[in-house]
Amino acid sequence: MGQPKGKSGNPGGRPKGTPNKITTSMKEWVEELLSKNQKQLQKDFKKLMPKDRLMIAERLLHYVLPKQQAINGVIENVREPEKSELDLSVMSDEDLETIVEIYRKYGFCR
Repeated sequence: MGQPKGKSGNPGGRPKGTPNKITTSMKEWVEELLSKNQKQLQKDFKKLMPKDRLMIAERLLHYVLPKQQAINGVIENVREPEKSELDLSVMSDEDLETIVEIYRKYGFCR
């Protein structure tokens, strides 16, 4: 019969969060490989077809930029803007004539 859930058969084992030795050594090897061959990789990258370069660049971006997520939200308490009323009593005859000309020009009145 196996160990109960959450209980280790090796209580003195590797603490949580400690990286695996093989994973760590593999990451170091890949980092060294890429850094030592950076110029050659750039040359090879430039020789690729444009669509292939874009595909690789898009895949590499995930390691540099955080992935963006769509934001879904609802805006509440939105009210209509108040309609301003024109107080014609405070306008000069000249201003009123200008308004009438504009209305006629754009076909609002005949």
